[in-house]
Parts: sequence; structure tokens; C-alpha cells
Amino acid sequence: MNVLALDTSNYSLGIALVNEDKVIGEYITNMKKNHSVRVMPGIERLLDDCDMKPADIDKIVVAKGPGSYTGVRIGVTIAKTLAWTLNIPLVGVSSLEVLAAGVGRHFDGYVSPLFDARRGQIYTGLYRFEKGKIQSVMPDQILLSVEWAEQLRELDKKVLFVGGDIDIHLDGIRQALGDKAVAAGITEHNPRPAELALLGRDKPAEDIHAFVPNYIRLAEAEAKWIQSQKERQ
Repeated sequence: MNVLALDTSNYSLGIALVNEDKVIGEYITNMKKNHSVRVMPGIERLLDDCDMKPADIDKIVVAKGPGSYTGVRIGVTIAKTLAWTLNIPLVGVSSLEVLAAGVGRHFDGYVSPLFDARRGQIYTGLYRFEKGKIQSVMPDQILLSVEWAEQLRELDKKVLFVGGDIDIHLDGIRQALGDKAVAAGITEHNPRPAELALLGRDKPAEDIHAFVPNYIRLAEAEAKWIQSQKERQ
């Protein structure tokens, strides 16, 4: 089975091709450029470099959020379009789970992937590997980083923090957790699209038309619009 994985849910852009247990190709960038104009050329280049055609793809796996609203929408829209056009299965995977899967396999403790959500808040969840497979310990959520640190302190276990935004919150987290807070290495903060492909490879297909991103919270503009409608009523 040839799996194409796409992750545009945050700052970095990731595309991968995986065949069964073999990573055929992987493309990752971490720069301030518009994902919407780079994803399709990136897919075309990766397919070409790997001597593959779109017809060779058997499944699409996409990072479904949380993360950047625009980024998540871009990835999900392109994944749905490709899956519908090629008539192949589509699977969505948590963007946080992808990040955790890339670092937690050899860590004896919990993993807390995080993305900055502004105003002191973070998107995060808690994961750990059990019998070689990543498991969710606490669900993906959005909350203040200081609140999250207090919750984790009660576990009294080592926690590995990973994500390109950890520097924004790490000092406060370490104040609460002390040496129980461990930061991932500099090369580990970009989500691996190959991990995304492997996570989604064996998951059941989604209904393409009903599949939607997981924002966790509404975009600020949407929330204000809903509130204004309620006030009118």
C-alpha cells in the first residue's frame, strides 16, 4: 500500500510517501511561506523524485488539527480533493499525535506535544508509548500553559515536551515541574509526515464528504459572529 501523507496544520510543511513499512520519500520545510501555493508542487516533486504517479497512491492521510486555522483548512481541503479525485480512502490524524509519535518511542515517560494558541494558551494533549504503539493518556485540548503544567505536576512523572513553540512556554512549565520537564532536541520539533503516514495507514477510512478539521475551538471571527447572532436573537 502506498500512502501519501500531508501536514500543513502548523508552521512547518510536511509531505511523505510510505510503502508498507518503508519510507519512500519525505519533504519537510520550516519557513514562513504560504502552504497553499506550495503543497501541490511539493507533492508533484516528491512523486516525481520517487518515480511514482498519482495513480500509484492507495491512501491519503492528513493532519486534521489542531493548529493554524488556515493551515488545517488547506491540508484537509487538498487531501479531500485528492482522495475524491483518485477515488481512494482518506484518513485524518491528530496533529498533536503526529508530533508525539516522532519523539516518544524511546522515552520512558509521558509526551506533551504543544502548539502555541496565543494569550498564554496552548494546544496540547498527553501521550505515551505502550507495547510499541502510541496511546492517548489525556485528550487534545486548549488551555493556559500554566494550568497544564499544574495538571502534569500531579502525575509526578517525567514529561517530554515537543513542538516548535515550546520556547514560549518552557520557563513557566519548568517552574512547575522542575527536572520532571524534559525538552525534545532541536531536530525533533518538526512533525514527521512519515510518522503521520504510519499512524493513518491502518486506520479505517473517513467519509470524505463529512470529514472536517478538528480546530478544538472556533476561530475568533467565527466565535464573534456566533455571539453577535445570539445577541440579535
